[in-house]
Amino acid sequence: MNKVIFPYQPVQPISADRSKDSTRAAVGDGLNFKQILNKEISPELKFSKHAQQRLKSRNIELNEQDLQKLQDAVGKAREKGAQDSLILIDKLALVVSIRNNTVITAVDEDNVQDNVFTNIDSAVII
Repeated sequence: MNKVIFPYQPVQPISADRSKDSTRAAVGDGLNFKQILNKEISPELKFSKHAQQRLKSRNIELNEQDLQKLQDAVGKAREKGAQDSLILIDKLALVVSIRNNTVITAVDEDNVQDNVFTNIDSAVII
């Protein structure tokens, strides 16, 4: 009778330093699986040249919190199958191409009156 003998290989210990593992760190930060997945697979939001010009000419500054709200709104629109969305954040209106992950234009509260937003299929109000 022939026996097959497999050599014993010890299991590698799990490292106590989990800070290098971004998924574990994110879970520890209170993010759920869906948020982590969206963060990993969604490309970074871009601003078109036109949007950059509008932000500059209208003295609109977006801080980290605003950008996070915008990214979350884009994620919500993407989940619903939107392609081009009007995103309203506080007193700011942004038209975003969801499929290209690009902000197309930005309008502040002073310029939003009497504006017509066309070629959008959804709106997200944050």
